[in-house]
Amino acid sequence: MAYWLMKSEPFKYSWDDLVAEGEGTWDGVRNYLARNNLMAMQVGDEAFFYHSREGLEIVGIAEITVTGIGDPTDETGKWAAVKLKAKEKFARPVSLAAIKAEPRLAEMQLVRLSRLSVCGVTPGEWAVICEMAKG
Repeated sequence: MAYWLMKSEPFKYSWDDLVAEGEGTWDGVRNYLARNNLMAMQVGDEAFFYHSREGLEIVGIAEITVTGIGDPTDETGKWAAVKLKAKEKFARPVSLAAIKAEPRLAEMQLVRLSRLSVCGVTPGEWAVICEMAKG
């Protein structure tokens, strides 16, 4: 299993939107590294759901349910998408400020590549974030 972090502006698509849909489509990504990350995902992988712009925090964990699909918003056929479902909402979201203050997360793609909308997360980083979410 691999771990990921997926960013969304909550006014466009929030955690609550994903929960309401049951299974959402992660599309509209127009960055090559983010696209490559989407293409590398496998069914059963888990992803942190991060609210960008508003909130700036990881609010929960989603599970990848369908991979290898084309982005339905792309007419060129070169962009990827996946489907995912909500797995666990954090009772205590983990803020970007808290992540940046944690030395064990200094090399996290979220910190180093701040504009990347779909990031890889190492198993060690995953464990630290989950620990922080529990308080």
